[in-house]
Amino acid sequence: MQTTELDPTLSDALNKARQPGLTLVIGNKNISSWSMRPWVAAVAFNIPFTEVRLLLDQPDTATNIANYSQAGRVPVLLAGEMTIWDSLAICEYLAEQFPDKHLWPQDVAARAMARSISAEMHAGFAALRNDMSMNIQASLPGRGRTPGAQADIGRICEIWEECLARYGHHEYLFGDFSIADAFYAPVVTRFKTYGVALAPALQAYCDRVLAHPAVARWVREAMLETDPTPLHDADLPRA
Repeated sequence: MQTTELDPTLSDALNKARQPGLTLVIGNKNISSWSMRPWVAAVAFNIPFTEVRLLLDQPDTATNIANYSQAGRVPVLLAGEMTIWDSLAICEYLAEQFPDKHLWPQDVAARAMARSISAEMHAGFAALRNDMSMNIQASLPGRGRTPGAQADIGRICEIWEECLARYGHHEYLFGDFSIADAFYAPVVTRFKTYGVALAPALQAYCDRVLAHPAVARWVREAMLETDPTPLHDADLPRA
């Protein structure tokens, strides 16, 4: 995987991004949970792509993102002349283009449930997102525990328990690592940041996710970032 920082000669950078192959446009690895999901999925399944990282919380962030997608958000996948600008849509596209890699579970019932819980994560858990925002570098034990965030934590634990019991066999949510695990990986980092106490089986699942090579690489690279994110940091829960 190649990495490209957006340089001042924007047209040149955009032309490079449109070269044959896949280009994944992401935000800061420390805070961009939506970027993390398709990135982890692609890396976990050895799908080659060029990475373009745009800095968030900067005066030119909106303009830079708009040059790749009018939706105004990252991640964005460039595939030739196609633009795919949503994390779940990106993962579905990768699953379609690389069917032999089995990004979703092969069992029909397991696959339906994996898609359901990924869609639930995609559309829900607003309180967790707002009150316990992702910051891999931070350590904020006990903070952000609003009633809404606690309810979201409870629902996530229910999902994990059911998937591990029915399909996971005490490994990942559906046995082998899948898009579903990639979608919950940012939650795993949140639980670590905010010191969420979990049942032993669920903590063991979190430990396995954090140890997965793709997730571990994202976290390692997030820890090395030094880019300021003032808007995000201002929203972090305080003591």
